[in-house]
Amino acid sequence: MTGQPTRMRGNLGLLSIVLFGLAYMAPAVVTSTFGVIAATSDGAAPTAYLVATGAMLLTGLSYAKMARIVPSSGSVYTYARRMLDSRFGFLAGWAMLLDYLFLPMVAFLVQSIYLHAQYPSVPQWLWLVINIVAATVVNIIGLKVADKVNRTLLIAVTGCLLVLAVLCVRHGFGHGGTAAAGHALWNDATSISAITAAAAVAAYAFLGFDAVSTLSEEARDPRRTIPRGIVLTVLAGGVIFVVLSFVMQWAHPGGTFADESSAGYAVSTLVGGQGFADVANTITMLGGFASCVAIQASTSRLMFVMGRDNVLPRPVFGRLHAKLLTPVPNILIVAAVALPAMSLSLADATSFINFGAFLGFTLVNICVIAHAVRQWRSGSRPALLGFLILPLAGAAVDIYLITQLGSTATKLGLVWLAIGVIYLAVITKGFRRPTPELRLSTQDPATTSH
Repeated sequence: MTGQPTRMRGNLGLLSIVLFGLAYMAPAVVTSTFGVIAATSDGAAPTAYLVATGAMLLTGLSYAKMARIVPSSGSVYTYARRMLDSRFGFLAGWAMLLDYLFLPMVAFLVQSIYLHAQYPSVPQWLWLVINIVAATVVNIIGLKVADKVNRTLLIAVTGCLLVLAVLCVRHGFGHGGTAAAGHALWNDATSISAITAAAAVAAYAFLGFDAVSTLSEEARDPRRTIPRGIVLTVLAGGVIFVVLSFVMQWAHPGGTFADESSAGYAVSTLVGGQGFADVANTITMLGGFASCVAIQASTSRLMFVMGRDNVLPRPVFGRLHAKLLTPVPNILIVAAVALPAMSLSLADATSFINFGAFLGFTLVNICVIAHAVRQWRSGSRPALLGFLILPLAGAAVDIYLITQLGSTATKLGLVWLAIGVIYLAVITKGFRRPTPELRLSTQDPATTSH
């Protein structure tokens, strides 16, 4: 890679980092998942989201610790190879690729489905192509443009959600009052087991907070900005999910709906009328585009770091555009992988994701514990609560979430891991050698902040 830039440009502040994480998570997802969470929790959706927020915050704190210790865009791939072993690092990155490669496919597919439903005169395949091309152009130009797009669309989505919240509160006061508000948190039908089951489903809404860690090389003062950004993203997302699900549950008590998958739209119609529901649906879809941009950006950066280390072929995956300093080949690969989404159902595409995500989350918690063990052996005394108890709790939660996945997702995940093990055996000559790694110089001119 002589003469080629090896690091990305650092120019993002804390607000941009948090907005990127929120755009990835897509705050409006709470409206599309509300029906399922409310039904599973027997009418206590905000309590389920509150439990899920606490559970995901455990792993978020571990990500924050590792981002401070290892400020690299490789996320769990880099953390595992530094704290455990280069071969574990490869498998961690490989597992997360299952999440990161197929999540763009799901994001673009959802966008095309909803846009086609709203504007049926345009074929669904054409909406898919339009979204992929637009997001690809934004990401190739760079995160400065992506940041502006995210800010604009998130402002629109946030405004829409605020209006929905106000309308739900008005409706709640007019139909049941404060007593119904209390029942939104807990009612006679609710149980601990129902809340736990609903929280396991609600945790999927947080997928993406970890993507903030892939921006370490593009953030100002990454050892401070990225850890804060990760925690703030989880907290901000949790507040949005809990508050909005609370007012929606207040407006529509209980967990019975004509169609759980469209319950959010039904609630919007109930409190604001058909016209408001249609406008809110359109704005939500615009926010979905911001999520597509963020997802494609983070995936391309994980692939770049693995390519830079040559565990994926460096000539393809480890290249940056000489002027834009964006991983253009990887951005195009993500776009190409997303194109076949039309041939998959949403359920099939989604099943690819969760196994890799929660396995990666588990490994991040283990990396924190491994770092603490190293510190204890060297004579240091890291905090027992922050470096052992909380990561153990986070790992336990993540393993529990893996057990909640369907058999199809688990089987696909294990097949993907098996392919990774075979590839790893080839590049390490039967596991006898460590995987390759590019050691970066701090004098790399591309590291300069702009």
